Amino acid sequence: MSTPATTVNPFPDTHAEIVDEESGKQASEGIALCLSGGGYRAMLFHTGAIVRLNELGLLPKLKRVSSVSGDSITAGVLGLNWKKLNFDANGRASNLKELLVAPMQTMANQTIDTGSVIGGVLLPGSVSGRITSHYKNILFGDATLQDLPSDAEGPRFVITATNVQSGALVRMSRPYLADYRVGMIKNPKISLAAAVAASSAFPPILSPAEIDVNPRDFVPDPRCDLQREPYTDTMVLSDGGVYDNLGLEPAWKRYKTILVSDGGGQMQPEPEPAGDWAQHAKRILDIVDNQVRSLRKRQLIDSFVSGLRSGAYWGIRTDISRYQVSEPLDAPQEKTIEIANTPTRLKRLPEARQHLLMNWGYAVCDAAMRKHASVFIADTSPKANFPFESAVG
Repeated sequence: MSTPATTVNPFPDTHAEIVDEESGKQASEGIALCLSGGGYRAMLFHTGAIVRLNELGLLPKLKRVSSVSGDSITAGVLGLNWKKLNFDANGRASNLKELLVAPMQTMANQTIDTGSVIGGVLLPGSVSGRITSHYKNILFGDATLQDLPSDAEGPRFVITATNVQSGALVRMSRPYLADYRVGMIKNPKISLAAAVAASSAFPPILSPAEIDVNPRDFVPDPRCDLQREPYTDTMVLSDGGVYDNLGLEPAWKRYKTILVSDGGGQMQPEPEPAGDWAQHAKRILDIVDNQVRSLRKRQLIDSFVSGLRSGAYWGIRTDISRYQVSEPLDAPQEKTIEIANTPTRLKRLPEARQHLLMNWGYAVCDAAMRKHASVFIADTSPKANFPFESAVG
């Protein structure tokens, strides 16, 4: 009897590995950071968390940074500037505020959604194309995915979007762009601004985003059932959070230690939901988002409890007192819930609100890391002060 041929998976970080993920056999040693979506609110919340991770000397230990939606803005800027970070012997970058915090505040000083929507409706071109232009002009210039660090230079940054055509997750990184149904493009030259715009194309207002690709650039693979035009000609994409709003997929299947920063919202009860199609559609999208987020979070927490994965989770709606760490930063829940209710727009935020969001991300990350991931940090002593003005408490 002949022995069946062994099939080699050409997508070592993608769909095929889900078969063995429950056993943990596919996961490698290493730390991955997952950043959720949530517009400027999440962008700044995660920025504060990254400032604290930097102080803890964690950034050089990261093997992967996975991002969805609005926080692909933060990940994109961090990735683009990674090779400029000046790390000391303790793994702390002395110029992180210059290379990450300052650009995030510059971005948060701009309203880009309203004008893009109006222009996309009334003028030639698309809403997403205008968002891309804003990202290019304000943050990324002519940078492409090839300007992100190589695996030898830093963590792999994976910017995700949802393929509206295939229904699958699209991973955009320096080594490849991949959709397990359409195929893989190695070393993609897609602009960083376009990748971030696709990841943050929140439906239905900012979605879809179209990225033109060359069918000849795809690695031939007969197992990809949609590797044909028009799928390999123009990719029609939406917000990465539609598929995976915690950014878990590219990290979960690969690494044993998962850090998740969740800047997303929580759907509130609505006793008399609107009946018109626009508001009703938004309510339905909120329900879908809330359910997907809840399922992903439950999967993550269960994995921590069972020992399948290690790491920490912190969310913008977390009650910091539940971590029960010594001397947490002063962040009473009534105040942090008010901060968490910041709208998820790409709309200018006052500087005081920017500071509040970054300080809250900093504080809750500090508590989560000291409680659940202290093994990865050398100094677990409490922090006395917030890094920015406008203290949370």
